[in-house]
Amino acid sequence: MTSSHTSKKQEKKQDPDLPPTAWAVLGLLSFPGERTGYELKKWADSSLRFFYWSPAISQIYAELRRLEELGYAASARSGPEEARAKRRYSITGAGREALSGWAADTAEAGPPVLKHGLLLRIWLGHLAEPARLRAMVGEHLERTRTELAAVREAMEQAAGVAEWAFPALALRWSERQHLAELELGEALLADLAELSPQEAAGGRQAGGDSPTPG
Repeated sequence: MTSSHTSKKQEKKQDPDLPPTAWAVLGLLSFPGERTGYELKKWADSSLRFFYWSPAISQIYAELRRLEELGYAASARSGPEEARAKRRYSITGAGREALSGWAADTAEAGPPVLKHGLLLRIWLGHLAEPARLRAMVGEHLERTRTELAAVREAMEQAAGVAEWAFPALALRWSERQHLAELELGEALLADLAELSPQEAAGGRQAGGDSPTPG
């Protein structure tokens, strides 16, 4: 391999175009300790999913392999003292340096993306029965209350742990977001109740132009 090819390969390794999932997995590894892929998945389910998303276990292992190839993560199998051999992963110095650079690059954060399944159905409410729409909002409120309880449980686990001070801030934001979602859901129920019978049934009976410009 020529020196020019080598330098290009090294440049690519130093500045990889990684997807957010890879950075999220590397972020999980940036906290003290070594963890298995399964432990990383459990941690993502009890933290990341409340404000971002939780990658599937297959995604986690795929990203761990990628991170190892880049030299950003390292792994070692457990010894004979454990009944079942486990591979535990940790972040390397190069991985921590790359992650620090990515985390500090605010230009890469991008705007928040909202994909609200319930609101998509409300938008299509002219094709549904008003009672069913109200029931869907009620079900959404119940799910949100359940998620809020899970967020608060995670907050209790993070409380007082110095290494988890910043994850605790993210969880506190998530608590506020879930409280706001409950408020919005209750307001949506009130809005649905204010629709007149003619408005509620009008979309199913008549056509017309788009309700928005364009």
